[in-house]
Amino acid sequence: MNAIRVHQPGGPEALRYEEIPTPAPGPAEALVRLEAIGVNFVDIYQRSGLYKMALPFTVGSEAAGVVEAVGGQVTAVRPGDRVAYTGVLGAYATHATVPADRLVPVPDGVATRTAAAVMLQGITAHYLSHSTYPLTAGDTALVHAAAGGVGLLLVQMAKMRGARVIGTTSTAAKAALAREAGADEVILYTQQDFEAEVKRLTSGRGVQVVYDSVGKTTFDQSLNCLAPRGYLVLFGQSSGPVPPVDPQVLNTKGSLFLTRPTMAHYIRTREELLARAGDVLGWVKSGRLRVRIDRTFPLADAAEAHRYLASRQSAGKILLIPS
Repeated sequence: MNAIRVHQPGGPEALRYEEIPTPAPGPAEALVRLEAIGVNFVDIYQRSGLYKMALPFTVGSEAAGVVEAVGGQVTAVRPGDRVAYTGVLGAYATHATVPADRLVPVPDGVATRTAAAVMLQGITAHYLSHSTYPLTAGDTALVHAAAGGVGLLLVQMAKMRGARVIGTTSTAAKAALAREAGADEVILYTQQDFEAEVKRLTSGRGVQVVYDSVGKTTFDQSLNCLAPRGYLVLFGQSSGPVPPVDPQVLNTKGSLFLTRPTMAHYIRTREELLARAGDVLGWVKSGRLRVRIDRTFPLADAAEAHRYLASRQSAGKILLIPS
């Protein structure tokens, strides 16, 4: 098998395409032949050393494919099943061994590439909108990077829950995508002060929640966009880590809430994983949730995929395709 390995943290050039032995599944594992692999910012954080990893390692934590073999204790899946997963390291490869209880069946009518594209970002959008801050009719949400992979899905789910959505994007083309996803208002942050626009659009009241995956460059103004007792949900840091925060700031700005969620804590059990993934894949199958795949790259070109994602040109999901 082939895999993308990192031996030392660094730039995209640290991603090495190597041949390694194909592993055998353990007693509770399945060997999956991967057909599509998701590319995510967490992969960049791990590759660069921002998130410390035991070296060497195979990058990636999201993929979909076909089960080739299972361990002796596995009953949840069997060879030939189409499956998808997220949250298990080692996905930038032609094959991966995955704990069987982390595999989700891909419904008939949902393409394997689509399943790979929606697992991490779809489940993220699900827990953000349904659990971290459960949106209700009458809420107004500010979604940064509304035309990104999570953003486009989060906008759609927020509208499903009856919320008003204000999105931010960098270009008019991305603004059009956010509006197609259902955003009520879109702010071009490269041309407008998003804080001033949010206050104008809410008649000075602010929003109930800000979903912020950008981090350093948006954090302070995101706090200023919140209504009293509003929630700042910081779920990424594409512009860099947020500096230390004095909790007293939350008091002075209106008894605000700040949380830094991560997906692992929202799919801790198989039951919760299947419930969230079942909703997401079910919505995809029914057409209620549209998944936009921006670009695909051959697995061997993972470095180019990382450069493209880091450039913040993407609008939708980036996938690697094993040859």
